[in-house]
Amino acid sequence: MTGSFDNWSKTTYRLRHEANGYFGGNILIAKTGDEYRFYLKTPFGNFLRNDPYAKAMTHSLGNSIVQDQNFDWGNDERFKIANWNELVIYELHIGTFNRKQKDRPGDLYSTTEKLDYLKDLGINAVELMPVTEFPGDLSWGYNPAHPFAVESHYGGAIALKRFIKAAHEKGIAVLIDVVYNHFGPSDLDLWQFDGWSQNKGGGIYFYNDRRAQTPWGHTRPDYGRPEVRQFLRDNALMWLEEFHADGLRLDMTAYIRNIYADGNAQNDIPEGHAAMKWMNQELNQRHPHKIVIAEDMHQLDYVTEQTTRGGLGFDSQWDAKFVHNIRAILIQPHDEHRNLLVAEQAILHKYNNDAFRRVIYTESHDEVANGKARLPEDISPGKADSWFSKKKAALGMIIVMTAPGIPMIFQGQPILEDKWFCDTDPLDWNRLIEFKGNVKLYQDLIRLRRNWYNHTKGLCGHHTQTLYLNQQQGVLAYHRWENGGKQDSTVIVLNFKHQTHQQITIKFPMTGTWQTRFNSDSKIYDSAYTNFGVTHAITNAEGWANLSVAPYSGLILSLD
Repeated sequence: MTGSFDNWSKTTYRLRHEANGYFGGNILIAKTGDEYRFYLKTPFGNFLRNDPYAKAMTHSLGNSIVQDQNFDWGNDERFKIANWNELVIYELHIGTFNRKQKDRPGDLYSTTEKLDYLKDLGINAVELMPVTEFPGDLSWGYNPAHPFAVESHYGGAIALKRFIKAAHEKGIAVLIDVVYNHFGPSDLDLWQFDGWSQNKGGGIYFYNDRRAQTPWGHTRPDYGRPEVRQFLRDNALMWLEEFHADGLRLDMTAYIRNIYADGNAQNDIPEGHAAMKWMNQELNQRHPHKIVIAEDMHQLDYVTEQTTRGGLGFDSQWDAKFVHNIRAILIQPHDEHRNLLVAEQAILHKYNNDAFRRVIYTESHDEVANGKARLPEDISPGKADSWFSKKKAALGMIIVMTAPGIPMIFQGQPILEDKWFCDTDPLDWNRLIEFKGNVKLYQDLIRLRRNWYNHTKGLCGHHTQTLYLNQQQGVLAYHRWENGGKQDSTVIVLNFKHQTHQQITIKFPMTGTWQTRFNSDSKIYDSAYTNFGVTHAITNAEGWANLSVAPYSGLILSLD
């Protein structure tokens, strides 16, 4: 081992060989802030390598830094993530969320300044796109160079701990994206770490055959090696334990279990399946209240099935069936071609017969980047702030907040961000004032989703039933409930047409006076709206009641 503490001598300190290929030692002279590397003498050559477990780096091509692990968490251990049926997630990218200088990415300190905005919005969980050290100054983060080090431009480990502590103080859980399907591919010290490799592959940390292939470089970790599995498991536990994160989201798990994520059994990676099961078993055992989410996107119950039943053991998964179908319906320019049966299927879909085994959304970093537009821009290209765009995008958010699942929004949605996501383009916070009505719409929906007012508990419930579907009218209504009855049963009515409906007769799940708790045509959301729609619906003895609803609008009602 060599470093600034011994003037980079290659002979002063030698690490001792331990079991299973590990080396270790205590360098008492080393102090916080010292830089260091490992000096490897191997049959394949001599190498200066960074510590694979380094908690801090000078930069992605720099040196490992000795990190002080002490941090005053105060009473943070008392914080617990909300029950999963009450979660509302806000996905954000540290580099662009609150950039203060044009020539520098945003960091964890500037993001912390916006926690009051997030709390006021009503969300109770943020999902951070990857924060590990990556090449250069700007990145989405899905090209990890040093998986255990927090990106230096974001402020490093102390900044992340301060952010998480501050978020917890405001009642906001923190989930962290991790990338285990590939590393790098650039600025990657793990590559041919000790000089050994086969087929010009990556050496001991990677597959050295066709299993190395991924869309992001031939850098898939070798899940068959116990040391590599331990490396990934240790990384996951670090975020949950050392950083007090409340959950993880694993990037593209389909590429952990299959070479091409194509469903072809000949391309399966059995040890990738086993690695995820093994890791999830331990995470669930040690931290049962924390959530581990898969981005698999293949609509498989197996992903969120319990490991004891042969599944991968994830707590929830991003639902491709929901986002792709709902976006397609909203983007469709012709009302007569909008298929409400597809919308119904997307709303009712479940994994493992559990409403909260899926995360639902209309925008994520994947859906609004690489040439794919924000939803309002997709609805009316060049006119993202038009009446049509705002109306239809609001319909999408009503579905996100009222359909069974864990709702997620992407940074900028409440302020009607119209540009696609790019790591060089920060959010325009001037839009917070310009579109304050749209922000209010999000606030109201989130509060109803979380049952703030104790009259929409059904939106946190497991049960959903279609009450009304009329393709010609373009109207879909459904019932959400947990136990049913007053303050629980909630009815959602959606009008997918550019047509005012003066009278729609719907059979409600029970008799009584159903109060309108939300109307997306309210003028408080936009001065161009008309306040059209019922304020309440009184059923007859059989439960039938008449409703009126504005074009491209939605109503949320519950029993008085």
